[in-house]
Amino acid sequence: MRILNKLKLGFLAAILSVVLLPSQFVMAGEEQRAPPQARSAGTLGPAVMRAITEIQELMQPEDEEDEPDLVQAKIELDDLYERRFERMNDFEKSTLLNFYTNYYLNIEDYPGAIGIFQQMLEIETLRADIRLRTHRSLGQLYASEEDWQGSIDNYEQWRILSDTEDEIVYRGLSYAHYQLENFEEAKPFWIARMELLLDAGETLEREDYSYLNGLYFTLEDFESALDLTKTMIVLYDNQTDWQNLSAIYAGLENDDRGLQALNLYYLKGMMDDDTRYINLAQSLAGIDLPYSGGKILAEGIEKEIVEKDEENLTRLTQMHLMANEFDEALEPAMEAAEADETGNGYDTLGYIRYVLHDYEGAAEAFRTAIDKGDLNDRSDTLMFLSRAMLELQNFDEAEEAAREAADAGDERGRKSAQDFMRAIDGRRSYYATISSRKADAIDFYQPYPPLQ
Repeated sequence: MRILNKLKLGFLAAILSVVLLPSQFVMAGEEQRAPPQARSAGTLGPAVMRAITEIQELMQPEDEEDEPDLVQAKIELDDLYERRFERMNDFEKSTLLNFYTNYYLNIEDYPGAIGIFQQMLEIETLRADIRLRTHRSLGQLYASEEDWQGSIDNYEQWRILSDTEDEIVYRGLSYAHYQLENFEEAKPFWIARMELLLDAGETLEREDYSYLNGLYFTLEDFESALDLTKTMIVLYDNQTDWQNLSAIYAGLENDDRGLQALNLYYLKGMMDDDTRYINLAQSLAGIDLPYSGGKILAEGIEKEIVEKDEENLTRLTQMHLMANEFDEALEPAMEAAEADETGNGYDTLGYIRYVLHDYEGAAEAFRTAIDKGDLNDRSDTLMFLSRAMLELQNFDEAEEAAREAADAGDERGRKSAQDFMRAIDGRRSYYATISSRKADAIDFYQPYPPLQ
């Protein structure tokens, strides 16, 4: 028997077992009395009573330290069945069959128990309460054997015969329909079960709500799931329910509320997975809050919840850049550049150093980017290298880089590079003029000879 089925039937034996003690037997009189009296419904004849008493002692010894002898009990049951079953009255038959079910349940032979219960239902004068209990027991046993339709049939028959409802029957019907993927049919039975328990003053567990919420999710009934999830949050303040809240808002395409729910989840200190750290950070950046997004992503990396890889370091760098936090962008950009197999990481690093006026560092990063290759826009990288060289007044290298950019770019890029080359020439002429005038001034202002 599978572990799952054992768990489902952990409560089964207590419900199904109806072991009749000798004091509970209804006797028609002593053995010497006429058989017709002993064979009337609702009584046990003396011979049957004695046999049942012996079987009872084998299955459930009076001394709790004694072990039940189920093997001998089965031999005695079979012997009694073969000798007298056809001559028994209906009460005797139901009693004997009941001991058979106890035996099969004790050895966890559920198919055997099912067969006996089915035989019990063939007794025409079977007491109404026993018939009800038998149908409910069969509902559970068929479920243990994953015969879901058989389970449903017996639970439904129980409901037809019963004047009341039962939470076990509601639960069994819901589970069986769920297993058959009849999710819409499973839902009302579970709701009815929860209402029945609440009306009886019982306390519902979180798992009761979770099962219903799972049905709502499966049926994509996000409005109902939203209301139920809010209730669960109030009752239990559970991490999973906070996670589900943001997912439900996403299902309802209410992105603002979904982001608020995810942010609350983070602020409560419940966030412990990389996906939600990244989602929250990127969502905040997407609504013009890149600084907050960068802080959250940096925290996730620092806590080692979010992996410190090239992709996440690039995300973090970009968020800092969007927030104009160039100093904070520098460190993750350096690590991302080292991890990037292409030159794009160094291209970004060069841009950051350029903005921070570190032109030597920028030029070095741009050169490395070009050497590594596989750039998204080689022409643009060359142009930034040219700009850095110009700031360093290295006009020849600036011009060379701009010329390469013109060759590598499209028509627009080529025109931009050519315009920049003219700017380089202008700047070169400007600095040459300044240098010449400075030299002339130095020559003009010669110091007087020292006084003697």
